[in-house]
Amino acid sequence: MRRNSTLPPRRPARTPAAPVASRHPGMGAVPYDGGVAFRVWAPFADGVTLSGTFHRRGAAHVPLARDADGCWSADVPGARPGDHYRFDVHAGGETLRRTDPYAAELDPVHGTAVVHDPGAFDWGPHPFQMPGWHELVVYELHVGAFGGGGFAEVQARLDHLAGLGVNCIELMPVVECAGEDSWGYDPRALFAVRAAYGGADGLRSLVRAAHERGIAVLLDVVYNHMGVHDNPLWRFDGWSRDGHGGIYFYNDWRAGTPWGDRPDYGRPQVRRLILDNVRWWLDEFRLDGLRWDSTSHVRNAHGYVDDPGSDLEDGWALLRQANRESRERAPWKLQVAEDLRGDPALVRELERGGAGFGAQWDAEFVFPVRAVLAEPRDEARSMAALRRAVEHGYDGDPLRRVIYTESHDDAERSRVPAAVHPADPEGWHARRRAMLGAVLVLTSPGIPMLFQGQEVLETQPFRGGGRMDWGRVESQAGVLRFFRDLVRLRRNWFDTTRGLRGREVAVYHVNEGDKVIAYHRRDAGGPRDDVVVLLNLADRAYARYEVGLPAPGRWRVRLNSDAREYGLSGHPCHDADARGPPLHGMPASAGFGIGPYSAVVLSQD
Repeated sequence: MRRNSTLPPRRPARTPAAPVASRHPGMGAVPYDGGVAFRVWAPFADGVTLSGTFHRRGAAHVPLARDADGCWSADVPGARPGDHYRFDVHAGGETLRRTDPYAAELDPVHGTAVVHDPGAFDWGPHPFQMPGWHELVVYELHVGAFGGGGFAEVQARLDHLAGLGVNCIELMPVVECAGEDSWGYDPRALFAVRAAYGGADGLRSLVRAAHERGIAVLLDVVYNHMGVHDNPLWRFDGWSRDGHGGIYFYNDWRAGTPWGDRPDYGRPQVRRLILDNVRWWLDEFRLDGLRWDSTSHVRNAHGYVDDPGSDLEDGWALLRQANRESRERAPWKLQVAEDLRGDPALVRELERGGAGFGAQWDAEFVFPVRAVLAEPRDEARSMAALRRAVEHGYDGDPLRRVIYTESHDDAERSRVPAAVHPADPEGWHARRRAMLGAVLVLTSPGIPMLFQGQEVLETQPFRGGGRMDWGRVESQAGVLRFFRDLVRLRRNWFDTTRGLRGREVAVYHVNEGDKVIAYHRRDAGGPRDDVVVLLNLADRAYARYEVGLPAPGRWRVRLNSDAREYGLSGHPCHDADARGPPLHGMPASAGFGIGPYSAVVLSQD
């Protein structure tokens, strides 16, 4: 009997469902209730697949749907924070494995991004109020070098900073970058906090702990280039032109900077990436402001030279838009430009056509002041240059500048004591003139800034991977006390020096022959407000130096940098009654003792 060999009818092959674009807004990985939405910009891609550990059964692959404006997206139910993922960009027959440009966390071992939920952090019950910008004393530090490791080590040292009296710390960049000992100015990610420092929640813990101590936190950000090593944005979707970097970068003469290719600020998606990053730091980490690295290379193709023909209007527009959006959300947060070209347009108000920064680093203070301090011959030291540095401002406002004698860049070349006396940076000349520099920083109008280790007169240059010498806190206790007393005067700790927080300054006595200078600081004026700073920039002491004063009556010595408690000679300087005749354009005068290379700060009760 012949068996029926007829096979059952074959079922038609199931056509895979076409991918559906995400219904949730936002770029990168955005958690929602029950899943995560993923979106990436890759306008020249033929397709994009999402690979990740979404179902706890190893890798899963999800095709993304073409979305608006060159994006690809999908919702992935069941995905959640902690999942690893990457984008596989298919272009021209190749599959390019790409890290999410918006990745908030990276796994450096596997080269993947990690879904992150910023809302899971406990900020505690105590809100923080940013101090007024005129009240700030900033302390710049490198997370890896300051505490010896990461955010937790910096947090453990916050009491040292609070005791010093600073009320704002500025962190050098903390994003993932190339090299363990990097300063952070070679970013390979814009949103991802370095895992080696403690990651995103480690930074949040540091900010919370700083705020609990009344200390604001600023962060350095880099938008003028992306790192040249392991750059995840380079030719992201395969497209590029003339050997340049593709969709995230300029692909013509505007591309080059000294450190890597410049982002294309004219592309809306690139500009939004940067603006979203600004918001990310200020909102998700509750940072109190940002310091923008080398804005001269954002606004001009040449950067280091004044070349109007190379101005980048796209860069100017980015700066304005970032400051406008920041001001609309939180006008008290401080945006600082490190431009060093002296252009007042950086801090000019948006309504007047400026870029709208709250302040900029002042090259016209740091360079002449360091030159005056480092000049080995007293007779060659220029008091006129010092006067210009003290009185300098932008658009007539000296509080729109950050002033300092040491930053990471200056400290890399040499600390002030080593610049003064390279052969003997721990010696008498080096210490005294470095302390004079601190007086100038903390009594001139502006936002004063110290660099890590400056409060103990660190002499070793700042190097990547170098560590702060905490033993100097004990060995240089007198110097540390000097800085503490000086910071407290600047902050009007005892309500005797209100004028140091004001805008008004007049360098009214310049003795070029004897190298003595005096200036008057005030806010509203009057007792406990008017402050006189008298500096001796020569190796000669005075038992009584006659100086003009803003009002008759008793003038108190609030600080004598030559005092014994600071480890110096203790040249006598006493309170004095201003009974003398008008002098130096002032209505009264008195005499004060002042040691060699020393400063005296005076005010009335």
